[in-house]
Amino acid sequence: MKLVAHVVDGHRIDARPAPVERDWMDDPSARHAYRCLPLAIANASGWELLTPAGFTALWNGDPAIGSIHVEPDPGSQAPASDHFGAGVLTFDVPCLFRTPPGIDLLVTGPLNSQKDGLAPLTGIVETDWTVATFTMNWRFTRPGVTIRFEAGEPFAHLMPIMRGLVEQVEPEWALMSEDPDLASAYGAWAGTRKAFNDDLVRPGRPADAPQWQRDYHRGLGPDGRPLAPADHRTRLKVRPFVRRDPRRPASEDDAT
Repeated sequence: MKLVAHVVDGHRIDARPAPVERDWMDDPSARHAYRCLPLAIANASGWELLTPAGFTALWNGDPAIGSIHVEPDPGSQAPASDHFGAGVLTFDVPCLFRTPPGIDLLVTGPLNSQKDGLAPLTGIVETDWTVATFTMNWRFTRPGVTIRFEAGEPFAHLMPIMRGLVEQVEPEWALMSEDPDLASAYGAWAGTRKAFNDDLVRPGRPADAPQWQRDYHRGLGPDGRPLAPADHRTRLKVRPFVRRDPRRPASEDDAT
């Protein structure tokens, strides 16, 4: 599948495969977060757009346009502005993305990351047909807080999603007891989980004893037998954007 980023002539945009690492997870008190496979897979699922220049921004609390003061670093232009009002900080994305038919692009902030005083807004763009670029927006959560984006810091996360999939889902409630096999497997897992957590705080526990259960990571059930399908993932290998050969004419093949 192709994801083509058509950059507007005269502009540039920097992107990278989203990394697993997060600054807050690198803190010694939080490194256990890397053991959470669902979190790590989410972190790396897509691409990040990077801030071309550093700047600070401050919102005075007024919902009117022009109430956010943006101060670029010396010698640079601010890559964000107060375009919509309501305390919304807007990044222009000078790029038209193209996805295959039926594939949208989810646009949000860096996943599992935080910025005090500022929250990312999330959009889903039908990038298989639109000829309009989109913006990435963040909203101040309170006035009087100076926020900072460094040059090269991610300001957006992109992830392809299938259009209409959520509307095809038929959600249902069910009691676990109605599926005896599932209830039995869950009961076995819950028992091993409680025993493991109880052992974590047991006095005299060996220092080299396991600090976390790896069954989900390994795709195993509580009895040690494989449960996960063949495409169970413990890491992702997301390809970087590469320059397309400009001699190759654009065609429908670019979106397949």
